[in-house]
Amino acid sequence: MAGKRDSWSSRIGVIMAVAGSAIGLGNFLRFPAKAAANGGGAFMIPYFIAFLLLGIPLMWVEWTLGRYGGGFEHGTAPGIFHSIWKKNRFIKYFGVIGIFGPLVIFIYYVYIESWTLAYSFFSLTGKYSRLTDLAGMKSFLLGFQGIEKNAYFDGIATAYLFFLITFVINISVIYYGIKAGIEKLCKLAMPLLFFFALILMFRVISLGTPDISRPQWNIWNGFGFLWNADFSVLRSAKIWLEAAGQIFFTLSVGIGVILTYASYLSKGDDVVLSGLTAASTNGFAEVILGGSIIIPAAFVFFGPLDMQSIANSGVFNLGFVTMPIILNKFPFPALMGFCWFFLLFLAGITSSVSLAQPAVAFLEDEFSITRRKAVSIFGAITFLLCQPVIFYLSRGVVDELDFWGGTFFLVVFATIEVILFAWVFGMERAWDEIHKGADMSVPVIYKFIIKYITPLFLFFILAMWLKQEWLPIILMKNVSSASRPFVLGTRLALVFIFLLLSVLVKIAWSKRKAFRRGGR
Repeated sequence: MAGKRDSWSSRIGVIMAVAGSAIGLGNFLRFPAKAAANGGGAFMIPYFIAFLLLGIPLMWVEWTLGRYGGGFEHGTAPGIFHSIWKKNRFIKYFGVIGIFGPLVIFIYYVYIESWTLAYSFFSLTGKYSRLTDLAGMKSFLLGFQGIEKNAYFDGIATAYLFFLITFVINISVIYYGIKAGIEKLCKLAMPLLFFFALILMFRVISLGTPDISRPQWNIWNGFGFLWNADFSVLRSAKIWLEAAGQIFFTLSVGIGVILTYASYLSKGDDVVLSGLTAASTNGFAEVILGGSIIIPAAFVFFGPLDMQSIANSGVFNLGFVTMPIILNKFPFPALMGFCWFFLLFLAGITSSVSLAQPAVAFLEDEFSITRRKAVSIFGAITFLLCQPVIFYLSRGVVDELDFWGGTFFLVVFATIEVILFAWVFGMERAWDEIHKGADMSVPVIYKFIIKYITPLFLFFILAMWLKQEWLPIILMKNVSSASRPFVLGTRLALVFIFLLLSVLVKIAWSKRKAFRRGGR
């Protein structure tokens, strides 16, 4: 038997861990790019509406469901969903998404995370310090990724070395468990992350007008580019979908991670204030810090004409091409570069260890095996699954994994969660469960929001996707002919992983039934 389940040592520990799961690369790369490309300050209107109607309700739903399921020694969605709706023998298979999604995201996320560790090293050693234009820095990135051979890198060996280091760090943290591994990491990493972010933010704010021949290229106009509102874009459904997607992405709701983290709480632990604190911490990191670094700084050095293309250039180009060029123009470029990339590494690793936990907890809880064995199984399987991501990066593998694991199934899973919570478990019973051990009361309006508004919002997102996106994606219309075999292979692999997890759920429940029948 696996023995007694792990637990958090303190409230601050679980808050730091959940905030660490939420605060990732998207806070400092994805958010400013989305805001700048979608109407600037106008983007914040649907963003905050989505935060209040989707983010906060789902955060409370997941904290409450996780704590409830943990009381039955279930740390993942199949067991938690079964605890909610015991009469439905199929509901546990819907919970497979809560293991599948984090596993799929982990497969590619840990590789991208390793780039940030590599670039931290490159910053200190000055490997890219002589590059002063976007074309040169782009070539540097492509050489590092092994997509092209050039004067900077001869193959993928350097990238693979940093992947191995990052993978070992992740597995080591997971191996030591909730209290001694994940909690200890997040208590150290989160304050350090905020320290580096504040250094960069204050440095950007102090830029003023570096080029006196272009007085309009100043930092305050840079903030204006990001925050001045173009309200005409609010008539488009796209901005509302983008804002809702950002909330899912940034809060880590709809993935299954918070369910697992909350399952290690005791029945008397507060989920109301803790969930709100974790969400607010993430919001501060994203809106205040993330919105104050890359886009305003880029405006100062590249001007308004190039800003739209920079904002739309993708998170990889923003973080690994545009930002190094900017930081090379700062005083102490090596130190500033290290602050930026190590900040991203800290944000990445606190997220990636959380993505691993549902699969590990599933093996521990449902198969009664030791954490050491569960982590060994997880590490061996995910190491193999990471290889196509590394070697076929340019063939659309990452985009495919990100769409299904990190976008589509997030919305599907969140919809299932909120319906189970409000309609199957029952809103009155759910309301009592939320407030067990709570230090504050949830505003009563959220009874109505969780039961009606949140599920309707989620159905709207799914309906809009089905109307606008599903056919081109299914038919791979935007995929090049050279990449189609790789994308199709990725899809088949995802189907296999999902079916394998479903079979494991069936085996686990069959063992439980046999155990109960034996009266042991």
